[in-house]
Amino acid sequence: MLPNAWDVASARAVVAAGFPVVATTSAGVAAVLGYEDHEGAPGEEMLGAAARIASSVDVPVTVDAEAGYGLEPAELAGELERIGAAGCNLEDTDHATGELRAAGAHAEWLRALRETASELVINARVDVFLLQAGDLADALERAQVYFEAGADCVYPIGLVDSSAIGEFVAQAEGPVNILASPQAPPLGELAELGVARVSYGSLLYRQTMEQFTNLLTVMPR
Repeated sequence: MLPNAWDVASARAVVAAGFPVVATTSAGVAAVLGYEDHEGAPGEEMLGAAARIASSVDVPVTVDAEAGYGLEPAELAGELERIGAAGCNLEDTDHATGELRAAGAHAEWLRALRETASELVINARVDVFLLQAGDLADALERAQVYFEAGADCVYPIGLVDSSAIGEFVAQAEGPVNILASPQAPPLGELAELGVARVSYGSLLYRQTMEQFTNLLTVMPR
């Protein structure tokens, strides 16, 4: 269970609530910094924010590193080590084009990261459903090559149908991360389906901002 934090205050709240690990959300972090998600923020600012979060809590932190900010694997590994990150999310979207990277090329990039950062927990995000760029078979094919490249977990973001999740988990050759959302099955059902990891992405950030906005609307002016 990974409630995703977006700054030091939210990360500390996650720890205070008893969760043993903190994950970041790129959408929330970028918004706090004044940028859009999908690598709209400079990589150094995003990684700097992650460093502040990691240094403020005494539990492992896994960083949403988007698509790697254009860094070579060794460079990204060095930055994540400097931050003190225990893990990272890495997505297979090329944000310059808005399309999926070639699976083989992305797998080689992941393999090089694994060889450089042997202890890093790599959660390889599969963006097939997010970009509506394929079907379950396409997503499973990517998952397979990412596991072969050394990923510890795969993350088919946007997969919400319970039967499809069950099939994906059954056929994937390793742990699967599912995004918690109003459209996805409840947590108990995800557990029964064999999902290993559930993250909240930007959901908590968006709900928090919605509540903040609602409070502002009723304040006297």
